[in-house]
Amino acid sequence: MILNLMLELLYLDFTLPLTNPVLKFLIILLIILITPVLLNKIRVPAILGLIIAGAVIGPYGFNLLERDSGIILSGTAGLLYIMFLAGLEIDLGDFKKNGSKSLLFGAYTFSIPMLLGIFGSFYILGYSMQTSVLLASMFASHTLIAYPLVRRMGITRNIAVNISVGGTIITDTLALLVLAVIVGMNKGEVDLYFWVRLFISILIFGLIVLYIFPLLARWFFKTVTDSVSQYIFVLTLVFLAAFLSEVAGIEGIIGAFLCGLALNPLIPRSSALMNRVEFVGNAIFIPFFLIGIGMLIDYELFFSDSGSLKVGAFMIIVATLGKYLAAILAQKSLKLTSSEGLLIFGLSNAQAAATLAAVLIGYNIITGYTEAGEPLRLLSDEVLNGTILMILFTCTVASFVTEKAGRGILAEKAINPDEGDAGDKQRVLIPMKNIDNVDELIYLASLLKAGRSDKDLYGLNVIAGIGNPAEREEAEKIIEHARHAASASDYVLNGIIRYDLNLQNAITGVVKENEIGDLILGMHKNSDPSKVSLGYLTESLLFNCEVNIYIFRAFVPLNTVKRHVVLIPPNAEMEPGFYSLLDRLWNLGRNSGLLLQIYATPEVLKILDRLNLKDPLNLETSVLEETFHMDWFTENLQPYDNIIFLMFRRGDRAFQSYMENLPAILNSLGVENSFLLCYSNVGNRKSETTNLINASLDEPVEQLEGIFRKLINRKV
Repeated sequence: MILNLMLELLYLDFTLPLTNPVLKFLIILLIILITPVLLNKIRVPAILGLIIAGAVIGPYGFNLLERDSGIILSGTAGLLYIMFLAGLEIDLGDFKKNGSKSLLFGAYTFSIPMLLGIFGSFYILGYSMQTSVLLASMFASHTLIAYPLVRRMGITRNIAVNISVGGTIITDTLALLVLAVIVGMNKGEVDLYFWVRLFISILIFGLIVLYIFPLLARWFFKTVTDSVSQYIFVLTLVFLAAFLSEVAGIEGIIGAFLCGLALNPLIPRSSALMNRVEFVGNAIFIPFFLIGIGMLIDYELFFSDSGSLKVGAFMIIVATLGKYLAAILAQKSLKLTSSEGLLIFGLSNAQAAATLAAVLIGYNIITGYTEAGEPLRLLSDEVLNGTILMILFTCTVASFVTEKAGRGILAEKAINPDEGDAGDKQRVLIPMKNIDNVDELIYLASLLKAGRSDKDLYGLNVIAGIGNPAEREEAEKIIEHARHAASASDYVLNGIIRYDLNLQNAITGVVKENEIGDLILGMHKNSDPSKVSLGYLTESLLFNCEVNIYIFRAFVPLNTVKRHVVLIPPNAEMEPGFYSLLDRLWNLGRNSGLLLQIYATPEVLKILDRLNLKDPLNLETSVLEETFHMDWFTENLQPYDNIIFLMFRRGDRAFQSYMENLPAILNSLGVENSFLLCYSNVGNRKSETTNLINASLDEPVEQLEGIFRKLINRKV
């Protein structure tokens, strides 16, 4: 048997480059697996390691693998994935707020390298003006090659990252427009018709991606709940956007980025779908792209051709100096910290995607022929070789600088151990009886939480009395389904099955035993709201549990919601637990990325303004009318709104009459929106006393400042 195995191995083709598809894929997987592990020990960024590994195994290294169509296809997908994730993970609230800052940095990072490149190429290298402009556009563009690093360090919400991402789309768009003009000039097509056609095609492309894509995605996510189908649908939209971008006359990376922006509200960062998108990209597509970049590097040319070294050195100096000056100017103009300025430089220094597109297109443009019949190219072999050297150098610098700057930002924003969330527990309990709404309740829990930890999500199923084997089996089935749903979002769910004749007693016992801070109750989507009573269950739990209680009814899936409409009643700021609910609202706005439309009194709006200055959200506020009527409120609702009510009990200063039977009221008004009823963690109020003589605002102010500290520490 051993002899037969050896004979079979002899018949396998091991000639280089390898052609066996299984062996090729095995080698790439081994590189993706081993490279980060080895390089982490010597503090070399994994991104750089994958590029170097690609050079080693590539046609100019040991020639183990050829840069064939499979590598190119996977690498293209990885490049589009990087740009898609950049748009998907950007905080839209911060992006809108920092739009002018991104525009300023985009102007810096485009114009400075452009001017340096034109001047240097024309006067130092002696190239024609057309070649100089095209070469300069390569310096002006950049690729977010180091973006996975900031994602791994958890600083994607930092203002420097938002500015860098916004500046990237501006400078890459302008650089690729320059490329389109140069190509058109060589084809003799730059006239009024060319400009009109380019403008109209880009406008139509933008409208399709930014307006039609979200409508399609919202319909699909509402109709199809299968997780695999949802992921394939998202991937289809990414490549469709990239293709439409190329049809419009600009590079596909612009389409992928805009697709990320368009789907941003529909794929929140804490969702299971986002987890799948990130996992597949980080495991397969992005590493393939980085390895493919490394396979372009030809070391021999740098030693055999002095012209390539000269041009490469010039390109490295101009590209690095231009991006560094742009980052420093942005830092000084926008009053950022030195670490944030360094992070902008690290993110914007790498040359890869748009640079490769420009150099390959310019290389393939033939402007004439020599007497010997050799083609004269717009960008010569020296520029092509110098570009590879520039890519290697800038990607190396970008990786090290980004990691150093990220560590500096983490050090500046380090959480004070004395200012954590002690006393405000983030453990969430979800009593679950209907398997149909388990996924939505777990998704809601992930949106309300500040962050992840291994053991802070609990699922409870209560079996009445002693139960029977069938009930136990059904309970275990629901808990197992809940575990699966939680794991899809990178949460670990602690399943609990409790036997008890009284549902309230069972919930109360689990809350106290596990120090729960938030309790989420779900109404089944097919239940009749007019027949639902909130009185006994809610009153019992409010009386016995010092937790925030949420009652949720989902008419549509949470990831299809367009905005959260919040109603905060008068005097809410004077109630115990109000600031805890406010903290959860901020988590909801931050994690979902959706607009928070809040109706509240002027007193509460002042508090919200202070919070929004400390930690900006996509927030809009409106003054609540003194003569409030529920029908006036519901008339301002839109389809796909999620309504959030802050609720209080009879006898509370913030109590309103509609709170006693709100689901039935909404049903009578014809409201067909999802709604979330939020009760603050007031606990047993029998022990409370009110001192009207010595009343002060000291406690509410301290609570508000506590939220400030948590939000600032949480936002890196």
